[in-house]
Amino acid sequence: MNLQNPKKFKMLIDQAHEVALNVLRPISRKYDKAEHAYPKELDMLASLVDGMNEGGEGMNAGAAGAGKRNESQDQGNRNGTNLSTALSIIEMCYGDTGLLLSMPRQGLGNSAIAAVANDEQLERFKGTWAAMAITEPGCGSDSAAIRTTATQDGDDYILNGEKIFVTSGERADSVVVWATLDRKLGRAAIKSFVVPKGTPGMKVERLEHKLGIKASDTAAISFIDCRVPAANLLGNAEVDVAKGFAGVMETFDNTRPLVAAMAVGCAKASLERIKEIFKDELEADYATPYLQTSNIAAQIYRMEAEWEAARLLTLKATWMADNKKPNSKEASIAKAKAGRIGNDITLKCVELAASVGYNEDELLEKWARDSKILDIFEGTQQIQQLIIARRELGKSSSELK
Repeated sequence: MNLQNPKKFKMLIDQAHEVALNVLRPISRKYDKAEHAYPKELDMLASLVDGMNEGGEGMNAGAAGAGKRNESQDQGNRNGTNLSTALSIIEMCYGDTGLLLSMPRQGLGNSAIAAVANDEQLERFKGTWAAMAITEPGCGSDSAAIRTTATQDGDDYILNGEKIFVTSGERADSVVVWATLDRKLGRAAIKSFVVPKGTPGMKVERLEHKLGIKASDTAAISFIDCRVPAANLLGNAEVDVAKGFAGVMETFDNTRPLVAAMAVGCAKASLERIKEIFKDELEADYATPYLQTSNIAAQIYRMEAEWEAARLLTLKATWMADNKKPNSKEASIAKAKAGRIGNDITLKCVELAASVGYNEDELLEKWARDSKILDIFEGTQQIQQLIIARRELGKSSSELK
């Protein structure tokens, strides 16, 4: 098992790292304080990422690249777009997570489109900036409890319901809305629809004030008799009760490792900064046995080990997606590990840095605030552990709740 990053992604990783240091970090505090203000500096950066995404197989730089199909791929190991996307996200969140989430055309809705759209839809929605709307007032991490309805009316579907905590819900060109075709059929009837901005019946009700990722707008959106073309239903419109929720879960199998990558990147920033602050306490070659080091060094070394485990689990989940291997369990393992460890590391770094970590002269306190959401959205810690348990024990959602 090769634990190094693929050599072909070195240029991409280096470029993303430079962007993090020279574009995102300098404006990080500015947009943390100017909540809901759109970071105009991202427009040129987004155009650059679009160009990189067009640069060829395996060199994609944003969420829009994850999940792309390559039916002609040969057998054997393949390091493709899911892996390259995760690696670039790690570096970008090393700069600023909120700004990464604000990147035009790189929303989680773009990953949803890439994961389940058919070839015609992939071409038609190419270049759109898609937010993803799953959560509802009465439906948090249990996506199967969705109550937003989609009723077919000729060549259209009519959506009714409310979505909350929609990242980039106001700014995005379109929103990928999860809705049920028939509540009586349960999970199997849940489908996703691409709803363009400005569609009659779709209204942004409010923007949330948040603990972290303040550069990113988080919206509550209502849908009242919102008419959407049937062609905007992603993937297959048929309700397959036998297959159940599996079709929609393909989206999470692609997006959860990307959220894990965000947590890995944010934690990397905190870990590097705390190592810099306590550089005189640490040894570059780790020559002193762990039990004989200072307490500060021991805590930092322990965080490094946990961080490396989260990074490798994240890359494994994305590698499996690239190689068309079922990765539902691994995606949840990566999300659970990285989400929890990322938050633990950023908070511990604030604690170790004392007054330096707690004031706004440093970004340590901001990274701690930003990291919390990465353990919550795309499925909480508890939901991930439940999914993992079901996969390990071979039990269905009705058998293990």
